Amino acid sequence: MSRQDAPWSEHGLTEEEFNKIESLMGRSPNYLELAIFGVMWSEHCGYKNSKAHLKKFPTTGPMVLQGPGENAGVVDLGDGLAAAFKMESHNHPSAIEPYQGAATGVGGIIRDIFAMGARPIASLNSLRFGEISDNRVKRLLNGVVAGIGGYGNCMGIPTVGGDLYFHPSYRGNPLVNAMCLGLMKNDRIFRGQAVGHGNIVMLVGARTGRDGIKGASFASVELSDKDPDKRPNVQVGDPFMEKLLMEATLEILERNLVVGLQDLGAAGLTSSGAEMAGRAGNGISIDLDLVPLREAALADWEIMLSESQERMLLVVEPKNRPEIEAIFDKWDLSAAAIGEVTSDGIFRIHRSGKVLAEIAARFLTDEVPIYIRPYREPSYHQILKMADVSLLSRDIDLSKTLRRLLASPNICSRNWVYEQYDHMVGLATIIRPGGDAALLRLPESKRGLALSSDCNSRYVYLDPYLGGAIAVAEAALNVAVVGAKPLALTNCLNFGNPENPEIYWQFVLATDGLAEAARVLGTPVTGGNVSFYNEFDGRAIFPTPTIGMIGVIEDIDLRLTHGFKNVGDLIVLIGKSKEELGASEFHHLMTGRDEGVVPSLDLEKAAKLNDFLVVAASKKLLLSAHDCAEGGLAVALFECAQASGGLGVEIKFSGQISTAAALFGESQSRVVVSLSPDKLNDLTELLTEHGLEHSLLGQVTNDDRFHVIYNDDSLIDLVHDLALTWSATLPREASI
Repeated sequence: MSRQDAPWSEHGLTEEEFNKIESLMGRSPNYLELAIFGVMWSEHCGYKNSKAHLKKFPTTGPMVLQGPGENAGVVDLGDGLAAAFKMESHNHPSAIEPYQGAATGVGGIIRDIFAMGARPIASLNSLRFGEISDNRVKRLLNGVVAGIGGYGNCMGIPTVGGDLYFHPSYRGNPLVNAMCLGLMKNDRIFRGQAVGHGNIVMLVGARTGRDGIKGASFASVELSDKDPDKRPNVQVGDPFMEKLLMEATLEILERNLVVGLQDLGAAGLTSSGAEMAGRAGNGISIDLDLVPLREAALADWEIMLSESQERMLLVVEPKNRPEIEAIFDKWDLSAAAIGEVTSDGIFRIHRSGKVLAEIAARFLTDEVPIYIRPYREPSYHQILKMADVSLLSRDIDLSKTLRRLLASPNICSRNWVYEQYDHMVGLATIIRPGGDAALLRLPESKRGLALSSDCNSRYVYLDPYLGGAIAVAEAALNVAVVGAKPLALTNCLNFGNPENPEIYWQFVLATDGLAEAARVLGTPVTGGNVSFYNEFDGRAIFPTPTIGMIGVIEDIDLRLTHGFKNVGDLIVLIGKSKEELGASEFHHLMTGRDEGVVPSLDLEKAAKLNDFLVVAASKKLLLSAHDCAEGGLAVALFECAQASGGLGVEIKFSGQISTAAALFGESQSRVVVSLSPDKLNDLTELLTEHGLEHSLLGQVTNDDRFHVIYNDDSLIDLVHDLALTWSATLPREASI
């Protein structure tokens, strides 16, 4: 059947979906209507393969003011203050045009935040690339990092943290997940709803052009080596325009001139208009002759599907239109009345006096097909879990192994990335990038807000349920080790093609694990994003459910950082090390394979550990705290010493597990802490109250020696140059 005979195929629809559209409308849709259905029923906008499983997430709680379904989630921080935050993906655009793809990803998530009425104060990003030795990957890495810095720095919003991993599965399909957080008054939440029959619909900000057309559909298919031809699907950003748009929008919100607003993101005017109408149960009528254009002769469908950046859709009372136009004119921005809210529930488009499209708004939002796909466990799964890792701990040079781990792209210093971002603008950043979590001072308060992102995709690949749960637990622990109580999370669920039963199996189990961890840890999901079809030439990425976590500390003077503080301080490991080398960076380093049993996780104990850390910080029992993650205890100890500015460690401990597992195993819910010797008894009592195991490891020394004795054997004794090994990898390998 030709494309002409199958008109649905051009718009990413199936024949069954086309038949459903005809049934809903009682007639055949015209080209524009079909294009509108195509983007609204795409995976990127409609969540048709994921919505059924997203319902299992806990989304409510005493602190949640706005859960999923709006531009961003909102949580109450107390003292009349609230935080709006969300994470989204811009993966496919970044694979084609890394600078613009990453830059517009940052711009889009920022607009989601100020659309809620919040002033953005911080950004994070979570990035995944192929092997860094690959020239294609180098180009992508440099372009993405430059795009994030280029957009965020111009906006005056600090980029305060994130995470970065490399694996061959991401070679052709990198992941660029952007997170933003803003502050607002807790009784001043604005929503994307077209309310008030007869109210005016205004398009404000940049003019509409041809960039980004069908970007939502592009994001809902797999990539291939032919995708450089899809550059027109990638949006082009202007951070200076966005800065003006943000200030103008916040000004009209402060003056109560708006009854509803929404960012023009994926699917542009189509999704914003249809979603605002659908949420309110109303209709919207739009006159394309009134849309400000960057170039003449844009077709109707191009105007409706354009994803030109730096645009917002407003619903305003007619009496407020002149004041809004005056404010946007002051900021040198376009503000055009392009339509009105109607009572008939119809999403109507007209031009030159002719009606071009008439679709019930609920058809576009509420009638999206919902698929619960068949799924099955991949044949590789049990085979990889049975891999024997016991031989890895025999006859290895532990000092050389530690050096190799510190030089690994997944463990080495990320300073090369952070140095390209402005993380201090606004002067609210208390803990800078490089620690477990960023920490920002809340205005006119001693309270602080902690932010972190995390996901170990190798864990998810080898055990989706456990890997999904660990992603939540790790992100929460990152927040807790700075002394903040984890509050809530957003997520960005990155997977391959959901029509593949083995990929869908990953998604179902990973979201099961994520949901259970969020429930046990008391961190509801306030929103997020699903990104399917992350494949390149038929090969899927590692499943990557990225978690963005926020938490609050009551007094920033009680914050904890990971660097050791004083010579003679005691070093204690909280949590239990087990014979768990499977799925670890150590295992991958030694074999080059992704296999083995993922470390176990006790969610109840993880929750107790988080509570303990918050109490211990408030009681001033600890001087430093650091999560044991990739690379295990040895890497965590090095990172604490490195952050101290020249102090060393003398470690002497014993155990029943192998030396490799003791040093490089990645057993979960473990934290390295340091404290003054006179606090040890108080710490031990508090640990006992919380039911947590611990062991005294050693002490901080007055040089940069790294000395480890285990079961009376001196295993590692290194001086001076570990820091150089750790810091040199990214600058060297990323160089083009």
